[in-house]
Amino acid sequence: RRFAVSVGYWKDPYIQYFVRQAKERKAPEINRGYYARVHGVSYLIKAFLKKTECNCQIVNLGAGMDTLFWRLKDENLLPRKYFEVDFPMIVARKIHNIKSKPPLSKPIMESHSGDSLLIDSHSLDSSRYSIVGADLRFSSDLEEKLKKHNLDIHLPTLLVAECVLVYMTPQQSANLLKWAASTFPVVMFINYEQVNMTDRFGQIMIENLQRRQCNLAGVEVCRSLDSQKERLLLNGWETARAIDMMKVYSFLPQADVKRIEGLEFLDEKELFEQLMQHYCICWASKDSSNL
Repeated sequence: RRFAVSVGYWKDPYIQYFVRQAKERKAPEINRGYYARVHGVSYLIKAFLKKTECNCQIVNLGAGMDTLFWRLKDENLLPRKYFEVDFPMIVARKIHNIKSKPPLSKPIMESHSGDSLLIDSHSLDSSRYSIVGADLRFSSDLEEKLKKHNLDIHLPTLLVAECVLVYMTPQQSANLLKWAASTFPVVMFINYEQVNMTDRFGQIMIENLQRRQCNLAGVEVCRSLDSQKERLLLNGWETARAIDMMKVYSFLPQADVKRIEGLEFLDEKELFEQLMQHYCICWASKDSSNL
C-alpha cells in the first residue's frame, strides 16, 4: 500500500508515519489490485456511514497499520467510535508510532472529549478512537476488551476484516462471525479475501505463500463466491453478497481508473485479470430496524 500511495494511486498522508518506503518497486498489477481493494472497501464503509448518518461504530478487525481513522476524520466522517483490534505485539508498535508522531496523535486529541485519555503499551482509548490488543480466535475475550473501551452493542455496527479470516481455521472464523451476528441488533460485516482458490492459479498462490511460511488455515472457505456467502448465511447473517475484484474494478469511477492506468505500464493484462478474479469483497448484514 505504501508503495502504491507513493506512486500516486490514491492519497494517504498518514501511511508514511507507519510504514517506511519499500526499496524495490512493486508490480503494477499488485498496485492496481490495492487500488481496487482500498476503493471498494471504502465505498461500502462510506455507504454505511451515510446510511447511519455517522451515528454508528466501526470495528476494524486485524487492522494492522491501517490509517482509516485519520482519513475519515479529515473527511468529517468519523463514526461515534472507531475501534481497531490486532495482536498485542502489532498494537504496541502502532501505539508507539502514534505517541511519537504528532500528525497521528493530534487528530486523536482533537476528536477526544471528556476524561483523560487512557494509553498503555497494549491499548489506547479515547472518546472516538480505541486500539485493543486481542486474539480474534477468542470472541469472549474480544467482547470483554471492546466493552471495557465502551463498545455499545445497541449502536449500528460495522465490522471490517481484510485478509484476516483466511488465517483462522473455518471453525474459528465461523465462531467470530456467529458472535458478531448474535451480539449486535443492527450490524454489517465487510470481508476482503481470496476466492476461487481451487483452480491452478489459486493453487500456485497457496504454494507461493507456503514457501514464505505463510499458512492459509481457512482457505477451504475461499473455494468460490458461493462458499464465501454461504459461510456468512450459515452463521446468523440475514443477507450476504460477494463479488470478485475484477467486477469491483469495473464498478469504480472510470475517470479515476483511467488516471491510475496511466501511472504505470501494465504488460500482463491477463495476469492482472487472473489475480483480480482470485480476490473478492463480501458483505453481509443483520438488521432488526430495517436500516
